[in-house]
Parts: sequence; structure tokens; C-alpha cells
Amino acid sequence: MEQKQNLYEKVKFVIGDNFITIEETGHLTDQELCQLTDLLVTDKDIQQVDNLTILVNSDRSTEVEKYLNSCQFQIHDEKTFVRFDLSKVVKESLVFTMKSLRDIPVEHFKDLWKRSMEGSLNASSYLSMDEQIGSVRKELGSSYIDTCNVAYENKEAIGVVMPHIEPGTEDEGRMFYFGLVPEARGQGKGSILYRQGLYMLKEEFGALYSVGATSINNHPMLSVLQRNGCEVTETIKLFKRSNRGGFDDSSHHY
Repeated sequence: MEQKQNLYEKVKFVIGDNFITIEETGHLTDQELCQLTDLLVTDKDIQQVDNLTILVNSDRSTEVEKYLNSCQFQIHDEKTFVRFDLSKVVKESLVFTMKSLRDIPVEHFKDLWKRSMEGSLNASSYLSMDEQIGSVRKELGSSYIDTCNVAYENKEAIGVVMPHIEPGTEDEGRMFYFGLVPEARGQGKGSILYRQGLYMLKEEFGALYSVGATSINNHPMLSVLQRNGCEVTETIKLFKRSNRGGFDDSSHHY
């Protein structure tokens, strides 16, 4: 019991309605990570959720990956993480109009969010749109209404931007999701909209820096991050395990 508590305290748990994600495993030794995996797959409370995800640094030994595989975890995606110092954000003309759930119906937002995920080069999601919104509400509390934003250009909805302060921190900004609807892609709007999202993190949410992530396969988004001066910090592999008796390759939270 003491070992379990010690290891659980060393990592971060993100808990949703039907998933648990384990983050910040980088400071664990290979042995500790394997021990943590054993504890997770035998924890009756954790087994109540449908999907369990562990984030693991890409430079971990192959032995760790083999051990995760033996515990029915399968690699689902590999993501590049970036950081941006928001003191570098300067005020400029705001190209797009943003409307949050204070201004628009939640059904409209869900429709735009769903369209923004169409054809994404990130791994697909196992959550329905209602579950997606529920996950945001559970993680962020009442402030989720300010996080869920639709971007408009000349009254046409072009995408969604979801800035927030990472729970448990005072000044770490993140975007729960960022994306353009299919018809708005390939026109250079992504970089401009992302920069506006960074500005929102600084001015409206009070963040001092931003942490972001995208799949190593999502080259358009990687270009957006690069053009906005984001610094690559690490590459992380996502290992997922379904507690429903089989791995669902559509599983995705991150």
C-alpha cells in the first residue's frame, strides 16, 4: 500500500468520465514505471473506467515498451510537446472574432468542434461529442464556458480554440483543442488563429507560458507551432489499454 501511494504521488492523474490518463512519468526509473503499471492494472477503482492511458518519454528503453505491451497496453500515438514564453506575445490586430459558450449555444460549439476534428492527423477520439464536452467540464469546472470558443471570419465559423489554465497550476496555459474546419484549411489561417489563441492565454487567462502537443504525424500543426516560435521540449508516446476486454484503436483523449 505504501509503495502504491508513493508511486501514485509521483505522477499526475487526469480523470475523465470514462478514462484515466497518467502523465509526468519522466522522472520515474524504468523499474518504477513497470511497478506503476502493475499497480494500475490491478487497481479495482481504475478498472472501473473504460480506457487507461500512460504517457511515456520516447527515449525509454525497449524493455519498458515490451513490459507495457505484456500488460495489454498498445502504442496509440506519439506526440511532440512544445513550450512558448507568452511574454513574447505582442498585441496585434485580432483577425478573427471569438465567441465562447457565453455567446453561442453548446450544440453549435459541438458541431464546429466535431467538424474541426474531421480528417485530423492526430489519433482519433473514442469519446462522443457529449463526452468530449463532459470531459472539459469535469477537468476545468465552471470556467469551461470561457474555454470553448468558436473562431469566426466575416461571420463564417472557421474553427475552434480552447485555451485554459492547466488545473493544479496558476500560470501554465494550454489549449484543450485547436483546429480548423476542413474548408478553412490550407490557407495560412492556422498560424494566425493559433497566435490569437496564445494572446488569449496571456491576456484573458493570465498564463505566463504555454504548453502544447500534437502528433508527430500532424505536419501541418507542427508547422503552425514552428511558425509561432514554439520550442520543442520532448517527445512522448501514448500507451493505451482498454478495460473492456480489448483494445479500441479509436481510443483517444490526449
